Amino acid sequence: MTTEQQVEDWVSGYDRILAEVGETGRRLTREEIHDRRTLGERAADAGIPLRTLVGRHLAVTREHWPASASTPAAVDGVLAAVEQSVDAFASGYERAQRMAVRQEEAARREFIDDLLYGRSDLGRIAERAERFGLLLSHAHAVAVAVGPEPYDETDPVPQLVERALTGRFGERSILVTTKDGRLICVAPADQDEVLLYFAKQAHAATDGGQVAVGRPHPGAGGVVQSYEEALNALDLAERLGLDEPVVRSADLLVYPVLTRDRQAIADLVTSVLGPLTQARGGAEPLLDTLIAYFDAGCVAAQAARDLSLSVRALTYRLARIHRMTGHNPADPLHRYTLQTAVLGARLAGWPGAPL
Repeated sequence: MTTEQQVEDWVSGYDRILAEVGETGRRLTREEIHDRRTLGERAADAGIPLRTLVGRHLAVTREHWPASASTPAAVDGVLAAVEQSVDAFASGYERAQRMAVRQEEAARREFIDDLLYGRSDLGRIAERAERFGLLLSHAHAVAVAVGPEPYDETDPVPQLVERALTGRFGERSILVTTKDGRLICVAPADQDEVLLYFAKQAHAATDGGQVAVGRPHPGAGGVVQSYEEALNALDLAERLGLDEPVVRSADLLVYPVLTRDRQAIADLVTSVLGPLTQARGGAEPLLDTLIAYFDAGCVAAQAARDLSLSVRALTYRLARIHRMTGHNPADPLHRYTLQTAVLGARLAGWPGAPL
């Protein structure tokens, strides 16, 4: 069936309505309005442009204008019927479009949930992914951005970030979405510039929010793995007080190793740093001193500036730590033990939280 024939089907019966209105001056019946809406819905489902359909209604109006509509009152009555018909048809068309959009959004949301949680058959996910522009036969990486408030896909922030990426890279098998209030970007592993640009845009759009990037992995299961790595990187960054705009899970691989044996790290923190709890003021000021010292690359002058102390005061604190723990921060071997214990303490929230 040609498009012209389809268009004629969607205006079927409209000429009869015009003729009857011209003769009687009546308005459309409830049944006629319902029929026009139904035709509008079906036309939308068939993919016929609304502009074409409205144009055809106007053309039929011109072609079948009732000869009896010669007085101003009769003309007004016919025009009112035209308005009713076109309005009912457009209402049905728009309702079908809204329903299609909701169904598409629901399908997209279901796919995203399955993709990021791996709750469905991976082969089926890969098939559905092509509909949303992803080729999961390739390796992908996931970036996750967190801001001061949760976001969903209807919020301006994710829409702004998505427009920025589309404007920069076009259609490059990129998926931008939200999940649990965070912004998500899934991109091919060989297009690292996409994730970096996403990080830049998300950081700005979320007023300084932090972005974590998971490592690239192949297949649908690789997306899940990269997503989880990014989430873990965000969690580690929060626990360690890392304030970098972008953190990469590849740069934080040592930390999961430390936390894998919680009992061992608890024993290390207790045995190495436990004596600091006997200090006046508790362990926290001395622990902060070690953190600043190690973060400064063991440069006393820089650590002192970061702590707003004199170098002499910092040196005194380090000597005190040496006396209390038996580990000298200036000795390379002792330093490694102390730094590992400090990392464990930061991950565990010690001394504020029990080990």
